[in-house]
Amino acid sequence: MKTVWCLLFCDDDDDKPREECGVVGIFGDPEASRLCYLALHALQHRGQEGAGIVAVNNNVLQSVTGVGLVSEVFNESKLDQLPGEMAIGHVRYSTAGSSMLKNVQPFVAGYRFGSIGVAHNGNLVNYRALRAMLEDNGSIFNTSSDTEVVLHLIAISKARPFFLRIVEACEKLEGAYSMVFVTEDKLVAVRDPHGFRPLVMGRRSNGAVVFASETCALDLIEATYEREVYPGEVLVVDKKDGVQSVCLMPHPEPKQCIFEHIYFALPNSVVFGRSVYESRHAFGEILATEAPVDCDVVIAVPDSGVVAALGYAGKAGVPFQQGLIRSHYVGRTFIEPSQKIRDFGVKLKLSPVRGVLEGKRIVVVDDSIVRGTTSSKIVRLIKEAGAKEVHMRIASPPIIGSCYYGVDTPSSEELISNRMSVEEIREFIGCDSLAFLPFESLKKMLGSESPNFCYACFSGKYPVMPREVKVKRVGDFLDDGLNGPMDSIDGGWIQGPRDLNIEKEIDPLYQKSNI
Repeated sequence: MKTVWCLLFCDDDDDKPREECGVVGIFGDPEASRLCYLALHALQHRGQEGAGIVAVNNNVLQSVTGVGLVSEVFNESKLDQLPGEMAIGHVRYSTAGSSMLKNVQPFVAGYRFGSIGVAHNGNLVNYRALRAMLEDNGSIFNTSSDTEVVLHLIAISKARPFFLRIVEACEKLEGAYSMVFVTEDKLVAVRDPHGFRPLVMGRRSNGAVVFASETCALDLIEATYEREVYPGEVLVVDKKDGVQSVCLMPHPEPKQCIFEHIYFALPNSVVFGRSVYESRHAFGEILATEAPVDCDVVIAVPDSGVVAALGYAGKAGVPFQQGLIRSHYVGRTFIEPSQKIRDFGVKLKLSPVRGVLEGKRIVVVDDSIVRGTTSSKIVRLIKEAGAKEVHMRIASPPIIGSCYYGVDTPSSEELISNRMSVEEIREFIGCDSLAFLPFESLKKMLGSESPNFCYACFSGKYPVMPREVKVKRVGDFLDDGLNGPMDSIDGGWIQGPRDLNIEKEIDPLYQKSNI
């Protein structure tokens, strides 16, 4: 069974970390669900496995969710089922919870004080402990997602008014969460005290309030960016009081995910108060300065390497050209279990331009290397197109640790930089030279904001202790229903490993926060 899993489900042609999801919330617009739909299109890059919208009409929460892309889940008739001036939406890529319909958010639940819907971006590192506690007290779970825990914690809270129940629930959570909630009359936005995942607020010209994971969603629906939701902040929106910042939970130094700027966010977004485009351009300039090489052409691995490649080319004074053309119409390539056939996966997605590459010394800029399998195929593709030399430049430091805060990364054992030196990786990939963005140079570029970012994937130092380690298992890819042992339907969570010596490497921030 293990061999079949590798052949069928390890999509090494998509050898990138994956963002877990994106969220959006809209209050005060008669077209709330349709605007939500458009905003989710802008956030589609953050999750392609499922999508959903919950709208409120006459104090009733109505939901439409489905597996697939936003355009596959929704159509005109589905959106007609979601009238009202308030809505929340979600696009999903699963890390916690299997890839099945019942785990697609937003979740809606009824409890003694009414109905509530929630959409969550992030990952709770104490999910199993919370779920066990709730089940011991009689809670019944319908999904295998960590987000459902939040609804149960709100339901058992006796705090009044409503927003204090959310605060009380969040005080029990550890890890990453940017969430939007909806009730019969309120929209609530919450961000975890470390601010791992982004969440921004904007406003449309008619006064409608919008929350979203990225500013690109605000731009699409013509909402003006106002500010971030602060780490630890709870914002409540209703007709009576408008937007209220009702709580700022005790929060240590922010630990914002650096990978939002390296890979996840779109270049036209402003994330954590910084332009993603400008960050990536600067990464390329640093590589050109600190790892120069004689070359004729600079190319990018599209699409996420393009801006860094432009920065490299501009600084090096070398032409940037499109040496690889990306097809946007190819899905994941695990249908055919023959490895010989699967090797065509990269060729389906990336086509070399021989006229740009033949006889040239090429610098190839990519955003990251995870397992190294895709990079080796790209180098081979470029050399087969006649390139004289191929030099890889990576616009991030080497990834040596898994993420536990809402990003789907392989186990540490699978991360090539965790088990090989740069020279060994270069030999494995087959390029003529290889250089990563120096970690210290990255922090220097961020300047005074450097301490506000999480670098756990580069350093192995975790701001919040990853007590439970998430891994994908075969059961995660099966259809709805019980397949195999019970733990295969709760995301395949296991106890955190002791051999990583994580306790010894915990960031002093964690020790200060007493979480």
